[in-house]
Amino acid sequence: MKTSDLIELIALAAIWGASFLFMRMGAAEFGPLALSMLRVGGATLFLLPLLVWQRQTGALRTHWRELAVVGVINSVCPFVLFSVAALALNAGLSSIFNATAPLWGALIGALWLKDRLSPSRVLGLAIGFAGVLFLAWDKASLKPGEHGVSAGLAIAACLLATLCYGFGANYAQRKLQGTPPLAVAAGSQLAATLVLALPGAWAWPAQMPSATAWSAVAGLALLATGVAYLLYFRLIAHVGPARAISVTYLIPLFGVLWGALFLGEAVTPAMLVGGLIILVGTALVTGVVRLPGRAPRAA
Repeated sequence: MKTSDLIELIALAAIWGASFLFMRMGAAEFGPLALSMLRVGGATLFLLPLLVWQRQTGALRTHWRELAVVGVINSVCPFVLFSVAALALNAGLSSIFNATAPLWGALIGALWLKDRLSPSRVLGLAIGFAGVLFLAWDKASLKPGEHGVSAGLAIAACLLATLCYGFGANYAQRKLQGTPPLAVAAGSQLAATLVLALPGAWAWPAQMPSATAWSAVAGLALLATGVAYLLYFRLIAHVGPARAISVTYLIPLFGVLWGALFLGEAVTPAMLVGGLIILVGTALVTGVVRLPGRAPRAA
């Protein structure tokens, strides 16, 4: 990975770590559907003029079916699901569960793309999902909280969202390889906007949200979606989906940091231990850490 790619990876982690802060700030007042609609709609308004300026609109006509699938799998579903989770879980905890995306990516790659699972990757999958169970063990209450969402449902929403991310990364690599990253980002957000327009309008809040909630929408749409997806699809194009999705190593660090700094969220020992277990499993799955191999026998 080049230095420029590494810098983009860290910047993307900081931005996406902040997305959990923004969702936590806006989900209660807007609701998951309206918040997600504004998020993808604002990102589309940001990205489409750039696409026209770069004269890459032809890619939308050529790959509109694939872009629609990416828009639904990589934006509509995970954005709504993480917004639901934000009603019950703090930003730091949601960002830690987000780190399971490479685990799903590896599992889907093995089943769909026939990627070989080495012993290190199999062990990583086991460790990673063990970390999820550890972290969720004392949180998975089914009792609805203040906003009608239980912690157990919120955790399930996080895991389903990361499953979507794992599928989306593999699908984009398989179906959209060679497509300009700006076209993938803009096209997928346009498709997501069309899908969420009616549900988001139907679920519009009866009371006008506060200025704080609107600022969270701006952060989600322009920074955490528009700019972030430009960086993400650039990384997929430059270093491949397996390395691009490794951004999830760093997202929990920023998610916990921003939540503690701006929302006063507590960082518990269980969060640290569970997050560490998940990251160790993810490191094994993506090849950052490998089991020691056997030395070759002498002839």
